[in-house]
Amino acid sequence: MESTTSYYDYSEDPHTPIPPCQRDSDNNLGAQLSILYYFMFLFSLFGNGLVLVIIHRFEKLTTVTNILLLNLVFSSLIFMSSLPFMGVYMQLSNWIFGKVICKIVGSVYYLGLYSSVLFLTLLTFDRHLAVVYSLGASRVRNRRYATVSCAVVWLVSGLACIKPMILQTTFFHHIENKTYCDEFPGDVDNINVHHLRVSGFYLQLFLFLIFPLAVIIYCYVRIAITVMSSRIVTKFKTVRLIFIIVLLFFICWTPYNIALLMHDKGCEQAQKRGYALHITRNLAYLYFCISPIFYTFVGKKFQNYFRQLMVARFPGLKPHISVSQNSKSNMSTKTTPNGF
Repeated sequence: MESTTSYYDYSEDPHTPIPPCQRDSDNNLGAQLSILYYFMFLFSLFGNGLVLVIIHRFEKLTTVTNILLLNLVFSSLIFMSSLPFMGVYMQLSNWIFGKVICKIVGSVYYLGLYSSVLFLTLLTFDRHLAVVYSLGASRVRNRRYATVSCAVVWLVSGLACIKPMILQTTFFHHIENKTYCDEFPGDVDNINVHHLRVSGFYLQLFLFLIFPLAVIIYCYVRIAITVMSSRIVTKFKTVRLIFIIVLLFFICWTPYNIALLMHDKGCEQAQKRGYALHITRNLAYLYFCISPIFYTFVGKKFQNYFRQLMVARFPGLKPHISVSQNSKSNMSTKTTPNGF
């Protein structure tokens, strides 16, 4: 969980400190933009909840795609649950929830972030198996494969949260008379803080940015070649939704990761990084709000399911909403077509 605090610099003489860097301008921008966090949280809660309802009512919960999809939705909800706390924190510029909640919110933030990245990568790899190796993939793509894959993702994401669990804490700034919830700037007993920070930096860079991007690019190149060579329209429709979601994810998340991994040297660079973090952070969080829309409204199957829910809830809409016969049969038999 990245926050923007004051930056302090010192001259070569330790007894003559330079006045603290004024960060009011970028902090005010962050406070204004953080109002969006509450709307993002509510919208994500509604959107992801709608996806869960649709999968529960109309889909098999034991299929590989739906197991991965459910875990991705849960990881998004876990991440979004931290936003109301962060919104209050940024608007007050003061942490009021205590040390325990600070550690929990920081850990939840990174757990949701890391697991979402890996589940998107896993969904793409699974589509790659289903399309490129369609004949032999059925032997591999079973419930055990999905369960083990999800368990590995949660385990890796949990281990990656060790750094924020250890370093994330509250500390009081006597000059500003404020309490911060951030990585403790000093040393921690019995822990090499420098090595922990360096390892966390490279872990986020390679495991949660470069590796997923490389895997996703490779998988979709193979998928595109297979689809174009076979010219099977149904397969193209099957992978289209995940492709849009993944592309949108990296458009939203890459700028934030670049800003997050930048180092600031001096007050001016710290301010520029602060502006970049506030803007790219909101772009990144926006992904978790709009991804359920793609789950629900881009795929024709989910569109039909949503219309069925609307007709069932509001019978007066039946003359104005068309539901395909194929979707009705899916509802009655609960069979799941290949893909989304």
